[in-house]
Amino acid sequence: MVISRIDLRGSLPGDLRDVLPRAELDVEAALEKVRPICEDVRHRGVAAVRELTARFDGVELESTRVPAAAIEDALNGLDPRVREALEESIRRARLVHRDQRRTDVTTRVVPGGTVTERWVPVERVGLYVPGGRAVYPSSVVMNVVPAQEAGVPSLAVTSPAQAEFGGLPHPLILAACGLLGVEEVYAVGGAQAVAMFAYGTEECPRATMVTGPGNIYVAAAKRLLKGVIGIDSEAGPTEIAILADDSADPVHVAADLISQAEHDVIAAAVLVTDSLALAEAVEKELPEQVNATRHRERITEALSGRQSGIVLVSSIDDGIEVVNAYAAEHLEIQTADAHAVAARVRNAGAIFIGPYSPVSLGDYLAGSNHVLPTGGCACHSSGLSVQTFLRGIHVVDYSREALAAAAAHVCALADAEDLPAHGAAIRARFGWEIPS
Repeated sequence: MVISRIDLRGSLPGDLRDVLPRAELDVEAALEKVRPICEDVRHRGVAAVRELTARFDGVELESTRVPAAAIEDALNGLDPRVREALEESIRRARLVHRDQRRTDVTTRVVPGGTVTERWVPVERVGLYVPGGRAVYPSSVVMNVVPAQEAGVPSLAVTSPAQAEFGGLPHPLILAACGLLGVEEVYAVGGAQAVAMFAYGTEECPRATMVTGPGNIYVAAAKRLLKGVIGIDSEAGPTEIAILADDSADPVHVAADLISQAEHDVIAAAVLVTDSLALAEAVEKELPEQVNATRHRERITEALSGRQSGIVLVSSIDDGIEVVNAYAAEHLEIQTADAHAVAARVRNAGAIFIGPYSPVSLGDYLAGSNHVLPTGGCACHSSGLSVQTFLRGIHVVDYSREALAAAAAHVCALADAEDLPAHGAAIRARFGWEIPS
């Protein structure tokens, strides 16, 4: 196994994004494949969803909705160790996300004039949980907890139907839903699941928003239907970047790169370091650890792909510039004075400081959310949080006297913009005169 090297020692190039490792992900091309799928669901509803599930998942569904008894059975059959771990994951996630809940704020602009920002949850959300190479009960937690803490009154989970489980989602997914009190669950995946939430079917009411990670077709459906339904982000293949110096342990660094490469053959694993010795030690360590893990073929393909690599820089200052340009989904800082280095990072989905805050902790039990922006989108987008499910509504409350005091300014601006009816709406309240 060979992980590529990119040597940026010396002066950094003008646009780092052109030289840094990145998966080739063509959502635009996938759009044309998902468009007819979404249109089919729009026009034929649940019949289309069932036919598409049979075509793509090999499952003939009698109903897209999972029976309550199946959720109960999955919860009753849950391994006690896994149940305890999920319960602790939920507890920690609730602690973090409960503190994100915003409070309404009223600002007194002038005597008799106030503006209140009122935070209102969306009415209904569809929460997508992947079902590909791995099973993700942790993604149920990461989607459901912030929606619940935001006060969303109606939420539904969907996850692909699995032939080996009688056409239901994986039992771990169903058990996690049971632990969280989610009763509305669907055995639908892919673009058709996004369309189901966007347009509604005879079995699933339409939603206001859809969230959660998925494959390229889920991302493409989100892009296509954005506007019909609100979305969180077009989450793509997972990625980890590690900024490290010679104080880092190569065993830890290699293990953390491997942990994210385990997700998918197009998962990205990037080390940025000013230490050639560390780079060489990690290159030596990787094959040994990969050979000892179960998913060695998948990991090897991910680490040797164009999306992964070791980036050599002249200094940690340059390294900070590189990771800010890369805008990783997950960014570990394993350097001397890691807190100070982390404080200089502007672009990352989540930052993990020091040797004892690995991404694996964030995936399950840190209390943070693991649904994060990928593909460089962390330079403008945030991870899933309570804020995702809230809308800020400005409530304006002015008295007659307060409006009178502002009337001349409103009319002046209305005239300047050649919108005389705006000014007339003010004058109508004062006998068509501007109050002096």
